[in-house]
Amino acid sequence: MTENVIIEPVIGLIGGSGLYDIDGLEEKEWRRVETPWGEPSDELLFGRLDGVRCVFLPRHGRGHPIPPSELNFRANIDALKRVGVTDIVSLSAVGSLREDLPPGQFVLVDQFIDRSFAREKTFFGRGCVAHVGMADPVSARMGDVIAEQAEKIGVPMVRGGTYLVMEGPQFSTRAESELYRQWGCSVIGMTNMPEAKLAREAEMCYASIAMVTDYDCWHDDHDSVTVDAVVAVMTQNAAKAKALVKAIIPELGKKRGLCPSGAERALDHAIITAPASRDPAMLAKLDAVAGRVLR
Repeated sequence: MTENVIIEPVIGLIGGSGLYDIDGLEEKEWRRVETPWGEPSDELLFGRLDGVRCVFLPRHGRGHPIPPSELNFRANIDALKRVGVTDIVSLSAVGSLREDLPPGQFVLVDQFIDRSFAREKTFFGRGCVAHVGMADPVSARMGDVIAEQAEKIGVPMVRGGTYLVMEGPQFSTRAESELYRQWGCSVIGMTNMPEAKLAREAEMCYASIAMVTDYDCWHDDHDSVTVDAVVAVMTQNAAKAKALVKAIIPELGKKRGLCPSGAERALDHAIITAPASRDPAMLAKLDAVAGRVLR
């Protein structure tokens, strides 16, 4: 019975702009992981923090050589799943679309609007079709832990907000920025989609911590976003993010049952292709992300 399942979590951390390592990690080892979807952004950093197994992936690679539109999101998520990660904490630099979310503020995102268009967004396709639910794309269980620890250590965090994912790599036009504000979006960035969708397809719990670096270009009292300005705030945010990671991993790493988000059983009723019509070559590529339901 699934009610009796006990999970010993392995925490995956995807570091965005300015986050290329984890402080305090023991038994550190950078290791390349091969996937059927190509190369991940970088080697994965394995280790333990307070006894909890962790795997870190720098989203853009160390030194930031990979732009948002060229990230191999499928390889990144497959690699994390392949090495046993159960819960993903995604950290990313974003622009603010709200007056009350100034640079330096952290936002625990709970919704996304995906406006990216040049990316592979699913592990499934011809030969094995699946449709997973994305109504609630993040884990409230993980969110509870992150919000509690942020308050304890004094990291300024707002719980809840919609992340508008743009294609990039250019920043917004003023008209786009104003449009997204009218839609009620909280922050804007370039990387959490299709990352969150793929994490759900791979049946991993997912939480998104957005770190505000600027006001995009809509704010009359602030200059339009520039890389120099972003990097300056990003450096300050990175120190807070590293402290937050050290605080949340021991809590997220405690043994638990299945996550109430349902992420760990997302494929139970998602695959629509009849077994006799499934392509063996496609099934072989899905061995890590969907092996639980395909075996």
